[in-house]
Amino acid sequence: MKPDTLSLDIASLGAAYAAGTTTPADVIEEILRRTADDPYNAWITRLPAAQVREYARALNGRDRASLPLYGMPFAIKDNIDLAGVPTTAGCREYAYTPAHSAFVVQRLIDAGAIPIGKTNLDQFATGLNGTRSPWGACRNAFNPAFISGGSSSGSAVAVAKGYVSFALGTDTAGSGRVPAALNNLVGHKPTLGWLSASGVVPACRSLDTVSIFALTAEDAETVTTVAAAFDAADAYARAVAGHGFDFGSAASFRVGVPRADQLAFFGNAEGQRLYEASLQRIQALGGVAVELDLQPFLDTARLLYEGPWVAERYAAIREFFDAHPEAPLPVIRDIIGGAKKWQAADAYAYGYQLKAAKRRCDAVWQHVDCVVTPTAGTAYTIAAMQSDPIRLNSQLGYYTNFMNLLDYAATAVPAGFQADGLPFGVTVFAPAHQDGPLLRLAARLQRALGSTLGATALPLPAPAVTPRLPSGQVRVAVCGAHLAGLPLNGQLTSRGARLIAVASSAPEYKLYALPGGPPHKPGMVRAAPGTGGGAVELEVWELPASEFGSFVAGIPAPLGIGTVKQADGSAVQGFVCEAAAVAGAQDITAFGGWRAYLARG
Repeated sequence: MKPDTLSLDIASLGAAYAAGTTTPADVIEEILRRTADDPYNAWITRLPAAQVREYARALNGRDRASLPLYGMPFAIKDNIDLAGVPTTAGCREYAYTPAHSAFVVQRLIDAGAIPIGKTNLDQFATGLNGTRSPWGACRNAFNPAFISGGSSSGSAVAVAKGYVSFALGTDTAGSGRVPAALNNLVGHKPTLGWLSASGVVPACRSLDTVSIFALTAEDAETVTTVAAAFDAADAYARAVAGHGFDFGSAASFRVGVPRADQLAFFGNAEGQRLYEASLQRIQALGGVAVELDLQPFLDTARLLYEGPWVAERYAAIREFFDAHPEAPLPVIRDIIGGAKKWQAADAYAYGYQLKAAKRRCDAVWQHVDCVVTPTAGTAYTIAAMQSDPIRLNSQLGYYTNFMNLLDYAATAVPAGFQADGLPFGVTVFAPAHQDGPLLRLAARLQRALGSTLGATALPLPAPAVTPRLPSGQVRVAVCGAHLAGLPLNGQLTSRGARLIAVASSAPEYKLYALPGGPPHKPGMVRAAPGTGGGAVELEVWELPASEFGSFVAGIPAPLGIGTVKQADGSAVQGFVCEAAAVAGAQDITAFGGWRAYLARG
């Protein structure tokens, strides 16, 4: 494989390894060539060549199938620990060298990934623009006069420029999404607690999430499935829970769209055009647009920087900040130092406001499955940002600052290019634990756009089979009184079940009208060989696994749940009947289903 055509997306690189056209050692040599200089200020520490080569050598003889990230190079935001490498958090005076890697970093290395280095960031992860670093302003991967976005600036640029397959960032107010949008990447902010924060320098500990930058949404889901493991040492850790309805894969789903008068592009007409084009794509994929009032979300966002949460940033580095007041950059010193004005009573008062705000915002989930907004309304030059750092930084967070406060998951996805060549992005977000559907919807949007990979100009790879986050759902086929609109359907809908498909059984069942009722019920049994049989109309419903047990417990004999073969040959859990119970019952197989039988009177 020619070096210039070597794509580092996980699907392409994995295929190259499988085909034997390249090796981890080859890839490392190419990355060392690509990263020989750093005109974008993406790095704080690049690992020595000998150390990176040793990571690659350690994969020799290993079973690729057992290592989901075999040979995948990655970068680490420099507020996340990598054993033996200084962690600076963007401040030389703060630096320390950890003996152990962060929990999430070790998970990735154990899965076969190869760390390349530590990336630049807005100091102490305070900023959304990427200019607040003693290592220099991180430059946009498409136009170095423009900002990269932050605070996970170097992580985004390293992925976009083809230095690594993926990168870790952190996200407190948009730091894992804004840089993705400004560099034509997917940026995933996972559910709080899914990715361990052990070994991560906190910004706002109660809000922080380790985030993922990737070239494709499929890659982001692959990394998430590896990285998301419960860490008992992290007090904020949460086990991965099932996401429920997979709106990201569904043929029809409800998508919230802010009112036009609440959208802000800060003079960027190109951004507005690309956002509207994204709405058209999402509707073409089955999204039913539902207009929503964004104001409660915007009101919540103001709590983050206008309230005492900034004091949590001070608490994270309090001992260092008080001992070295001149070490932070002036803009960081002003932001974090201003936290001292807040009192404990203020934290409680704002906490109460947040609880009330979340109740108002969460009401939207009764009407929509996800919401789509721009990620950032516009991009700014580095010069403009440095001349007006507070106001312009705030504008970058217009659509992102509320997300962590409200405990939502979010995925930023490319949305095309402006006339000036800069990329634009949109974000889809949903409640916690909806990471899987968000990433799958992002994948569909990215493929509908047909975007190139980061700033490499390489095309999207062909879709590949990737690990899936668990749905936590069980599918059950019904054939009688539980059909939609019939008397017992409420036993499904009251448990949060959704109709997935109207189908039919394989042509090897018999359907009988059982005695008794109301409600009247049928019994479906597999026909004995040589006795005929037919196809029976089914509805396939999906309900949370946590509700499945109580649903089954309420099914009276002679009915029960067993394995039903569908017309396409697949199997699903569904209603079956004890064979003894149909002795003498009316055979209604010829009707083709319970509805047709009822319709005939």
